[in-house]
Amino acid sequence: MNKLKRKYGFIALLIAVAIVSITVFSKYNKLQSQVRMSSYRSVTTRDKPVLYISPTYIPDSITLFGEKMKLTDYEVAERLEREILVNSYMHASTILYLKLSKRWFPIIEPILKRNGLPDDFKYLCVAESGLQQAISPSNAVGFWQFLSETGRQYNLEINDEVDERYHVEKATQAACDYLNSAYSKFGSWTNAAASYNMGQNGLQSRINTQIQNDYYELYVPRETMRYIFRIAALKQIMSYPELYGFILNESDYYSPIEFTTEYINHTSINWITYALSKNISYKDLRILNPWITSDRLANNSNRTYEVKIPIE
Repeated sequence: MNKLKRKYGFIALLIAVAIVSITVFSKYNKLQSQVRMSSYRSVTTRDKPVLYISPTYIPDSITLFGEKMKLTDYEVAERLEREILVNSYMHASTILYLKLSKRWFPIIEPILKRNGLPDDFKYLCVAESGLQQAISPSNAVGFWQFLSETGRQYNLEINDEVDERYHVEKATQAACDYLNSAYSKFGSWTNAAASYNMGQNGLQSRINTQIQNDYYELYVPRETMRYIFRIAALKQIMSYPELYGFILNESDYYSPIEFTTEYINHTSINWITYALSKNISYKDLRILNPWITSDRLANNSNRTYEVKIPIE
C-alpha cells in the first residue's frame, strides 16, 4: 500500500511540474509577442520616419545652356528623371559638389561670361570632375578632363614639369575655346556639350548618318545619351538643393582660398626653396598651384608663370 501511494504521489508530482512548465512557457511566449508588437508599434507609429524614400521632384520644363529640353517627349523626360533620381540620392557626392561650388564657381563663371558661353557650362565641369583635380581611367586630367593631345591643341602646356590641365583658370579658358569652336560647327550649345563628351568628329558622324541635327533626336553612345541629362540634373539639384533634401548653412560651404599672385619668368627654379622663401610649405605651394608637377622648373623657353601664394 505504501509503495502504491509513493508511486501515485510521484506521478502526481510529475503532472504538476508539467502543468507549471507549460503555463510558464505559454506566458513567456505571450510576453515575448507583446514585446515584439510593442517594439513594432513604437517604430511604425512615429510622427516622422528616419528617411523618406520616394520619387523626387521633376520640373515640368527646364532649359539647359539657354536651350529648352524636350520634356514633352516621354523618353527625354524619363532620361532626365533618371539622372535627377541618381544624383539626388547620391548624397555624399552631391553634397560635396554643393560645398565646393562656392569655392570654384566664382572662378569659373567670369571666364565663361568673358567668352560668351552660357553660365550653365559650369555644371558640365561638375559632371566631368566634381570640381576636383580628377584623373580618369583614360588619363583625362583636371577639372575639365582634357586628354593631353586635346589640351595641347587648346594651348595648355603639358610636360614633365608643368601640366596646365590642372590650372583651373587656364583649363577653363581651353574648355571655352573648345565649346565655342563646337558651337560654331553645330549651331547648338547642347550639341557642343555632347561633342565635349564624344568628340566633334564622333558627333558629326552621327549627324551625317542619321540625317538629324537635334541632340534629343539623335541616337548616340550610351555615355553621351546620359551626359546631357546628368548636367541638367546637376543644374536642377544645385540650383534648388532644398527641394532634394540638401540643407546647408552658409558656413557649410567651402570658402574661396585667398592668395596673392607672383609672376616668375626666370630659369632653374627650385620650388621647395621658393616655397620656404615665401614662408609657406612646399605642400601648400603645390596644392594651390597643382599645375606644378615637379619640384624643379627649368623654364628653358623663358615663359612667365603665375604663382599663387596663399594668404594665412
